[in-house]
Amino acid sequence: MLKKIIIGLSAVLMTSMFSGCTMMKMGTTFMGFSSETQEAYAKMMGTIGETGDPAQAMMKEWRVADDVSEEDVFEAMKEYAGEFNMRYVGEKNMFRIKDAKPNQVAHARIGEFCSLSIAKKMLDHSRYYGGFMPCRVIYVEYGNGERYLVSMDMTLAIYGGTDKKAINPDLFEDMLNVKKAMEEIPRMAASGE
Repeated sequence: MLKKIIIGLSAVLMTSMFSGCTMMKMGTTFMGFSSETQEAYAKMMGTIGETGDPAQAMMKEWRVADDVSEEDVFEAMKEYAGEFNMRYVGEKNMFRIKDAKPNQVAHARIGEFCSLSIAKKMLDHSRYYGGFMPCRVIYVEYGNGERYLVSMDMTLAIYGGTDKKAINPDLFEDMLNVKKAMEEIPRMAASGE
């Protein structure tokens, strides 16, 4: 019996030691990031801790006003795209379910946006940015009638790196403009501005 207790305590001690070393390494790495990067990751981790949903931690959402129709939302997004030097490059109806329960998604439709000149610069910097292209806004309608626009929070795409692969100042400014566009376009469309 004593042998089993000692083995159990040893296992717990070893686990604590190894996880402590890992956490220490992560903490040291994290402290080497810029303050913007630290803030972006801390916000993401806070949302994950609060909701348990990593997807939510990487997105922004806007509730669609009751007096704004789906078609008004998409027409507004098309119109606003030009104001932010973006192009509305396409849309896709994902699905529509007639008998969705109140908490189920009954309908989803995606609008796609791009600035080709900025996209080229981003790909030149890192081909992995291509996985985010084109920028998307998804319209989601629940069975209870609630509607939302959801788009990626570009904060980590901009601030999440290190000096090992620093974004040059011109591209950084362009990316901030795209971030602003992908927050303002859905915000204005959802509110009916």
